This record gives sequence, C-alpha cells and structure tokens, in this order.
Amino acid sequence: MAKGTVKSNGKAGKRGDKTAGNGPGVSRPLLIGAGAVFALVFGAFVAITNNTTPAPPSSAIGGAFQLTSHAGQQVNETVMLGKPHLVFFGYTNCPDVCHTTLFEMSEILRALGPDANIGGVFVTTDPERDTPQVLKDYLANFDSRIIGLTGERAQVDAMLRGYRIYAKRAPGKDGDYSVDHSSAVYLMDKNGHFVTAFNVGRKPEEAAKDLQRYL
Repeated sequence: MAKGTVKSNGKAGKRGDKTAGNGPGVSRPLLIGAGAVFALVFGAFVAITNNTTPAPPSSAIGGAFQLTSHAGQQVNETVMLGKPHLVFFGYTNCPDVCHTTLFEMSEILRALGPDANIGGVFVTTDPERDTPQVLKDYLANFDSRIIGLTGERAQVDAMLRGYRIYAKRAPGKDGDYSVDHSSAVYLMDKNGHFVTAFNVGRKPEEAAKDLQRYL
C-alpha cells in the first residue's frame, strides 16, 4: 500500500477520500492521539468518581438519653462508657428479626468469652408494651450482658432520633399492631462513639475476632 493511504473496506484510497457507506478516512496518528486524550479524560473521571465519601462523624449517631433499664434502674448514655457495646433497636412482640438478632449478638458475646469487657443494649421501639418487667423476662433468653432499655414514649423517641432509627406502628387486626423498624446493629466504642453498623449475621467466631480490636 502506498504511503499516506489507509485501507477501507478492502480498498486503498488517498487520505481524505470518501468511500460508499463510510465517513472520511482518519489517519492512524490522529486515532492514536484521540485515544490517548479519551484515556486521560476517562482516567480522570474514574479517579473522581472513585473517591470515597467521607464517613459521617462519630457524633452523627448516638448522643444523650435518659431511659429505664430492664432492672428498673434509671440510666443514661454513661451506661455504655468504659467498654464497647452492640446496640440494637426492636421490640419483644417482634415475630422473628428481633429474636434472631439478639440470639446472634449473644452467640458473638459467648464466642468472646465470659470475661470479655463488652456489652449489648436492646432498646425497645414499643415502650407502651415493653415495660421493664417484660424486657427482663424477654432478655432472660439471651446473654446476660445485654441490657434492655425502655421509658416514656418521648424519651424513647429522642433516642431513636439520636441513633437515626426508623420506627413506625403498622396496624393489625382487633387493635393489635406491629412495629416496622430499622434492623441495623450498631457498634459503639468504649467512649460511647459510633464506630460502624456491625454485621452479626455471620459465624460468631468471625464476628468476635473483628470485635477484639475494640476491647
């Protein structure tokens, strides 16, 4: 092929000639240059879109509260100081998720051992029915390091807002109701600061190993 020509549909023609059904010929250097520019632009786009969104500050979840424990004691946020806690919100009439999650939390605490300096908190989203005594009877089925918290509706709602928890009654038959609610388990550090949403739905030994660094 003569210098300065490109191949199009198997035919040779001068640069810039048009062939039927094909646009104007484009030189190899121009194609390479355009490709390089595209690669640079695409690379910059990837670099920008791959930037990790900064995690919210620890103060974004948590804060002060004033509630009653399942033992009938008045407690506040200081009850979680000095050791990390797994915190979960639910209610005792929950058909499955709450019982399962508390069982998983208990298994993780068991895997850490009885002397591990860690605790658990179960905050009711249904304080009208979950009195301290109801919580005490319910939590007897789980690890003793998990405490239950309840209180007046306004007190519970304040903690729900502080922990960014969704909870809403879903009417049932004959005046009964369930409570739709967030199901995340929060890990709070020994200073009462939010660390992360913690995955309890895995092997207890794996989750326990993950928690070791916070003890």
